[in-house]
Amino acid sequence: MTTFKKTATLLLIGFLFFSHFSIAQNEKITYGNPSEVGMDSLYIYTKVDSIMNVGIQQEAFPGAQILVVKDSKIIFNKAYGFHTYDSIQAVSLNDIYDLASVTKITGPLPALMKLHSEGKLDLDSPFSTYWKPWKKRKDKKELTVREILAHQAGLNPYIIFLNEVLKKDGKIKSRFIKSKASRRFKNEAYDGLYIKNRFKNKVFRHINRSKVSDVKKYKYSGLSFLIYPDLISQITNKNYTEYLHDNFYGQLEATTLGYRPKSKNFNNLIVPTEVDSLFRKGLTKNWVHDENAALLGGVSGNAGLFGTSLDLAKIMQMYANYGIYGGKRYISENTVREFTKIQYPENENRRGLGFDKPLIDNATLSIKEAYPAPEVSPESFGHSGFTGTFVWADPTNNLVFIFLSNRVYPNRNHRNIYNLNIRPKLQQVFYKAIKDNQ
Repeated sequence: MTTFKKTATLLLIGFLFFSHFSIAQNEKITYGNPSEVGMDSLYIYTKVDSIMNVGIQQEAFPGAQILVVKDSKIIFNKAYGFHTYDSIQAVSLNDIYDLASVTKITGPLPALMKLHSEGKLDLDSPFSTYWKPWKKRKDKKELTVREILAHQAGLNPYIIFLNEVLKKDGKIKSRFIKSKASRRFKNEAYDGLYIKNRFKNKVFRHINRSKVSDVKKYKYSGLSFLIYPDLISQITNKNYTEYLHDNFYGQLEATTLGYRPKSKNFNNLIVPTEVDSLFRKGLTKNWVHDENAALLGGVSGNAGLFGTSLDLAKIMQMYANYGIYGGKRYISENTVREFTKIQYPENENRRGLGFDKPLIDNATLSIKEAYPAPEVSPESFGHSGFTGTFVWADPTNNLVFIFLSNRVYPNRNHRNIYNLNIRPKLQQVFYKAIKDNQ
């Protein structure tokens, strides 16, 4: 083949690829089947069913959902098991799940990305530029937005604010929590549990005064995410939840994505999480599992979002399209690329900005050692949640993987979802189905 023909062929391939990608960006998610996108359907269903059956038998979770999008087509969407181990309520495809830390990348993060796109949030400015109390904190005033979002700032990983509202004998302190709403106790944490309005100030004071490590290396911290809803409201002059709905969820037609689902009268069932013997004294259902988010009235940046697998797939597909979904641009492409790339690889920190990323040498690892599946591209990104949730977008392969479960039922000691490596194994199936069919 002549050099001219080679060049022309490469140009044609490139044109076809980018034309296909452009078309995919303008499409909304539709339903298809694995064979339409070059995947082996029999292989997928056989493998996934096997892994899920083992997971349920080994009590990794009582039930779960998996939804996979390839080339903007939902090629796998299946529910397994039951809400609880009594096998009464089967899992349904439109069930709503407590997303736990998946909230971080689907709640505050799209708002922060949009603000960065608009020039209202500089990643390399001190966080104290936007969060004024930190200007007075010697160990925090120079920490940048980038360092904090990449978990590179040395912040405390977590503060258990539940300790502030419980007495030594386990009883609830009435000065912080009442059984009835009033002018000073408006924030509902659970049925019959109303938090003092000013408790949020106590949370922020603790965060502002928390210790910062002198060593700047990767240390996962959720503290700043408790601040983001207020910070976003300050920058936008809009209510945080309304801002998310108006700029993202509403336009994406992700109708179930949001906070405090019990207040919205959905027909969908909300999957329960943990039987809580400490705080809520019963099965946590319809309300956020994470105690810190609960004590903030159910609205937080670290946890608190609920949603269906389909609505999660919409926002993750928007990310996979570098900011576009259904022909509408939500976030600039440069911003999405910046937030989804590894920030500090020289410090063995795999994280993007808010987003989790594959281990740096992931492709060389076995399925037992890898995170997530070894086959995902280095450009891929996502997040997991404590309740047993996991979402991942791979722009290179145009594949979105959604896994929702309530592995914390009946208690958080159920860790077989990790011990059996279930989520990476499931994710791997869909990559192998592509390779095996080529």
